[in-house]
Amino acid sequence: MELAAFYDAYWKQADDTFDHERLELLAKHIRPGEEVLEVDCGPGVLAAKMRDRGAKVVATDLSAVAVERARAKGIPCTRVDIDTEPLPFEDNRFDVVVSNSAIEHRFFYEKSFDECVRVLKPGGRFIVCLPNIAHIICRWWVLTGRFPYVENSPTDMMHIRFFTVREAKALCEARGIRVFSVEGSASLWAKDFYPSFWRKRRFRKLIAWLARVWPSMFGRDFVVVGVKQTKGEE
Repeated sequence: MELAAFYDAYWKQADDTFDHERLELLAKHIRPGEEVLEVDCGPGVLAAKMRDRGAKVVATDLSAVAVERARAKGIPCTRVDIDTEPLPFEDNRFDVVVSNSAIEHRFFYEKSFDECVRVLKPGGRFIVCLPNIAHIICRWWVLTGRFPYVENSPTDMMHIRFFTVREAKALCEARGIRVFSVEGSASLWAKDFYPSFWRKRRFRKLIAWLARVWPSMFGRDFVVVGVKQTKGEE
């Protein structure tokens, strides 16, 4: 099955249930009046959240089903397969470009980074969220000779590519993005990923805090935020 058909089928059956705590790690960087592009927006849940903060949001997605669901939320959305097509926007167009847990689903991840940075204005912000394959649990798996594919984890079967904080920062910096913020989300709702005691009330706040301040070790997901440098600053 080709990727577009796969995600059409996926978004036909998936609802709008999202980890809003994680989405807030991205949305909090959005300011009223900014022109924002979300690449591979899914059904537009984060796009609508950013729009509600006063931003002018447009979006793209691979899936025609996702595009229609985003449009139903009032988000101007265009179907684009960024693996094979450029984004349909001119260079240096947007104040902010957002990629939320999307690039790991792409075959040509470097093209996604290239296109996101191309359409971002100098001085604009790039916000990218990715699953963390270097999470302490994943490290333990590899140390003990395992690499299980676990749903809703960094090794989810839907993930084609894998990233660490260090590699994500390097991918940004190689494209003239100066990274100034990295935060992690524990996503403790992913019960198949975490040992049950990690999710108990007495530990939840500690795990969430560790994920936020030490994303490379405890974040199931991490959010990297950076600024596109001007020619003289690179």
